[in-house]
Amino acid sequence: MDGGPREHRLDTPEGEICWFEWGEPSPGRASLLLLHATGFHARLWDRVVAALPAGTHVVAPDHLGHGRSAKPASLSDWAATSDALLPLVDRLTGSPLVGCGHSMGGYVLTRLAARRPAAFRHLVLVDPVIMEPALYDEAAGQPVPDPAGHPVARRRARWDGWEAMNAHFAQRPPYTHWQPEVLADYCRFGLLPAAEGEGFDLACPPALEASVYLNALRTSPYRWLEDMVAPVSVIRARTGERTSALDFSVSPTWPGLGDALGAVRDEQWSEHSHFIPMEAPERLAALLADLL
Repeated sequence: MDGGPREHRLDTPEGEICWFEWGEPSPGRASLLLLHATGFHARLWDRVVAALPAGTHVVAPDHLGHGRSAKPASLSDWAATSDALLPLVDRLTGSPLVGCGHSMGGYVLTRLAARRPAAFRHLVLVDPVIMEPALYDEAAGQPVPDPAGHPVARRRARWDGWEAMNAHFAQRPPYTHWQPEVLADYCRFGLLPAAEGEGFDLACPPALEASVYLNALRTSPYRWLEDMVAPVSVIRARTGERTSALDFSVSPTWPGLGDALGAVRDEQWSEHSHFIPMEAPERLAALLADLL
């Protein structure tokens, strides 16, 4: 689909949400809502959008704390991060929504679809990092470690420009498996002018990103999954033994999720890692186009 997006801002009780829009809504035609993963931003969907049919109406927000949206000190509750997007969903009531969420974006999508069931026509959960129920039960009431001690908090935050960031990551997994154009989008739109000094800072501050990871099991989505009414498609990456909580070469999603949700599609794209939208944007776009 040709043409760049229009950038919008929306005031919400949790802070300003930045969102991007391609195309125009059309009565009787579904719109596409795209939700990104932890530490990323809305413009990582650019290559998926480019592969959609011309005229498709697409909306992609930056989650709270990410991209160009408001930056709280931490993100301690994924449910609250989800609810920050409810005002945006409420703006899109003129057309039925096909929602597609990757990783944390898939978790967020389930919450939105449960809170606004009439808004959604279909949900596509792309490796949505929803774990088996017992893990949420085990984590309940446990203290959350200081984000400063998490390895993500030690990520390099300051760069001279997106080109330097791109050159650095192009030599490192998992980015070596991404399509080069997607990596360029990640770097180009993933930096903001530094608030102090020269250069550019990551649009998702490392300590804030670390707080997202540390709170992944804080709120069980099984509290609301049964409130969803739209058909669900689950797409999972290859399976295997994860070497750490940050090993995304294989799927972190519970293999039984599709059955638990009564998914109409439960597929494993075994040739891909967790970063399916970055490795196979055209394939994902084809699936979404069929649903639209």
